[in-house]
Amino acid sequence: MMIDTNLPDEIDGELDDGFGVADHSTDGQTVALSHVVTADESGLRLDKLATTVFAEFSRVQVQSFIENGELLVNQAPQKPKYRVKADDVLTLQAVLEDHSADLPENIALDVVYEDDDVIVINKPAGLVVHPGAGNRTGTLVNALLYHYPDNAHLPRAGLVHRIDKDTTGLLVVARSKSAQLDLTEQLKDKSVYRHYQCVCQGVPSDILRHATIDLPIARHQTQRTKMAVRDSGKPAVTHILKAQGLGERYSLLDVRLETGRTHQIRVHLSHLGFALVGDAVYGKPIKSGLSEACRQAVQGFSRQALHAYRLGFIHPKSGEKMEFCADLPDDMKDLIDVLKQD
Repeated sequence: MMIDTNLPDEIDGELDDGFGVADHSTDGQTVALSHVVTADESGLRLDKLATTVFAEFSRVQVQSFIENGELLVNQAPQKPKYRVKADDVLTLQAVLEDHSADLPENIALDVVYEDDDVIVINKPAGLVVHPGAGNRTGTLVNALLYHYPDNAHLPRAGLVHRIDKDTTGLLVVARSKSAQLDLTEQLKDKSVYRHYQCVCQGVPSDILRHATIDLPIARHQTQRTKMAVRDSGKPAVTHILKAQGLGERYSLLDVRLETGRTHQIRVHLSHLGFALVGDAVYGKPIKSGLSEACRQAVQGFSRQALHAYRLGFIHPKSGEKMEFCADLPDDMKDLIDVLKQD
């Protein structure tokens, strides 16, 4: 069965932390297509036209091709909003991941809620959301195909958004095409909301000076698996609602995403000097002066201390407002207990 893993750039991804940087499998299908812009098409946005002329790909896939430099205009990258001109030549060269071998696997799921239209899952740390290069098995998609066989007929097995492998917490999965489309639209119009808790460096008085972080995010210029704050990036807004001091050097934050760029919370906080504990990609050196117990707790925390604890959306069939909460996982509770004693 074929599972499309291109997800909208929405639940930090983190949607961070949460949508991840796309992997390209070397055993996937290579596509090479071109199109010459006609006079009638002149003035259209690049992303809108490309979605039409390369109709075999989804809107989200086309956006990804443009951002990755796989879809060029006159052999040069352009922004999605670029207005095409007559005789512009669009060329698409990309390698598509091959997911024909995605199989059901009996992987336990922590299902918080389910009905005929939606499933809400509390994802543990270490569970990859969808198969990709190097992660063909043992993913949330494989588990969904086992527990909900009918989801095999849905794009991405019903996934609406994703969170990072080592981020814990809530995400919603659709059980019908209409529900999937509805929830995807809610992501765009921000009817879906999500709150995260995280443990980071810094004290509340410093962190709350940046209660609203409005900094654009794009791929890192040289390290393509990382994201970074860049002027050329997409708008990204993170709201810090609360900050509780943990000892003298760390804080527990309550964060709300207004947008959902890849690694958004991790990138924004690290950029301002408040890196998450355990973040191997965007982390900062451990602060000096910690007790030995705290140092060991911080050094030994093997993932980013980030948890999607609250998720809300409008039920795609009933129109009811739905809200779900998930307690902090034990590893974060233990970390917090140690840091409080510093």
